[in-house]
Amino acid sequence: MEIVNTAAMPNSKAERLRQILGGHARLLVAYSGGVDSAFLAWTAHQVLGGQMLAVIADSASLARTHLEDALAFAREGGIPVEVVETRELENPAYTRNDSMRCFHCKDELFTVLERYREARGFEAIAYGVNADDEGDFRPGQQAALQHHVLAPLLEAGLNKAEIRELARQADLRVWDKPASACLSSRMEYGRAVTPEALSVIERGEDALRAMGFRQFRVRHHGEIVRIEIAREELPRALSAEMAREFTVVFKGLGFKFVTLDLEGFRSGSMNQLLTPEELLRGRI
Repeated sequence: MEIVNTAAMPNSKAERLRQILGGHARLLVAYSGGVDSAFLAWTAHQVLGGQMLAVIADSASLARTHLEDALAFAREGGIPVEVVETRELENPAYTRNDSMRCFHCKDELFTVLERYREARGFEAIAYGVNADDEGDFRPGQQAALQHHVLAPLLEAGLNKAEIRELARQADLRVWDKPASACLSSRMEYGRAVTPEALSVIERGEDALRAMGFRQFRVRHHGEIVRIEIAREELPRALSAEMAREFTVVFKGLGFKFVTLDLEGFRSGSMNQLLTPEELLRGRI
């Protein structure tokens, strides 16, 4: 895990974040349990106390292990948290799974949170986008802009490495938590997102976790599963013994062909299949 040089890191960024958060009387934080949203929720709680609330969206696209860990982290830190239900899988524009799937997901999330905000008397909604996300293929950021959602980490100029370092200094156990994303991001574009397919992916990733792997993705390509394992873990994955285990597990889940990606884990690998026009459409 990369650690930034704390001597070189502008301390003003952390203070700037606190100032930004302190400028809002009552704040909802869109919370997923990843390091960005966890650090944002923790800092907001440090600054605002009971005047903030972390809200996690539950649907078939959220793995149960991620939901449970997110709730556990909030409890450990005394961060007030509530779970709301989102229904993105009822939207055909989402389930058809084109390059704008993430937009429709975040549009549903922020629509639900906006209703929640109004009903509970909160001033604003914030989410955990950071400076490294700017210009990347992230259609969900378009939805955030349309819903006027605040981006305090981005506004403070904090990038991922700095957030991890600040979380480490605060002794937050999520500081080195592997990056994650919704289960739908494992589906190849153009293949319909269904609860059944998401369940297969989740069970496959649970199996990899039980085997002792730490960072991985189960990529669903219909009859083919493409397993991505972090490069530092690949030597173990490349053994004949692991090949047999992968085959048993994933054929048992219904895949006809089981493959291991020799490039290893990398976030957003499905985006490599998009056209330049589709990639431009998803940038802001």
